[in-house]
Amino acid sequence: MHAKTDSEATSIDAAALSPPRSAIRPLYYVQSPSNHDVEKMSFGSGCSLMGSPTHPHYYHCSPIHHSRESSTSRFSDRALLSYKSIRERRRYINDGDDKTDGGDDDDPFRNVRLYVWLLLSVIFLFTVFSLILWGASKSYPPKVTVKGMLVRDLNLQAGNDLSGVPTDMLSLNSTVRIYYRNPSTFFAVHVTASPLLLHYSNLLLSSGEMNKFTVGRNGETNVVTVVQGHQIPLYGGVSFHLDTLSLPLNLTIVLHSKAYILGRLVTSKFYTRIICSFTLDANHLPKSISLLRSCIP
Repeated sequence: MHAKTDSEATSIDAAALSPPRSAIRPLYYVQSPSNHDVEKMSFGSGCSLMGSPTHPHYYHCSPIHHSRESSTSRFSDRALLSYKSIRERRRYINDGDDKTDGGDDDDPFRNVRLYVWLLLSVIFLFTVFSLILWGASKSYPPKVTVKGMLVRDLNLQAGNDLSGVPTDMLSLNSTVRIYYRNPSTFFAVHVTASPLLLHYSNLLLSSGEMNKFTVGRNGETNVVTVVQGHQIPLYGGVSFHLDTLSLPLNLTIVLHSKAYILGRLVTSKFYTRIICSFTLDANHLPKSISLLRSCIP
């Protein structure tokens, strides 16, 4: 016999280990899985369903396939948890942004507060502006000058008062000239006056009504007012003769000036009271009396 080579020994060992070709292989039948089995398979069992005559329901599980599915399932679970955590975090951030950005939009009283704030701001600014104008107007009071008085007629006679008591009766007819000037350059003034009163001591001798008038911006005017008294009872308060009459009198003038600075919304008022003291000599009538230095404002 000759010695066997390594290749021949290897082929003989392989032939001895391999089964004979004439052996009959077993037959296998493939059966469709039931619904219950499909549910088990869908949950990652990693088993394939096969049937044989001896084992009608036999599950063949591959360890490699099961290991792959287990690792895949664990990876999928981690990915799903990571995705859920990221999605929840984004939702939380978005909710926080919505609360921060849109929190005021959900407030039903936000617009109301805004309108109220705007209204109060406008009122405040208008009030400040009006006070500035009003304060500026007080720097421009009207200039009033009583130029003089013209006594046209003076009559004294005996008579009776309304109750029939005999007494001396005085009648006086005169006019008063007044110069009025408005120094303001941004408002006009409307002027009214109380009755002009002419007194002898405490006895009222005559009075007069001044008409209303208006003076424009930086304007001026002269006003003439009739002051007269008719049949004024003296009751012995005055005892004189017309040829020797020297009568101390007091003329009182009160003016009310109103300036419309901003329409009728902002107005400014001025009160002017003037008292003129002079002496009336009845020797020469009619007589003009200058009151430029006889009046006290």
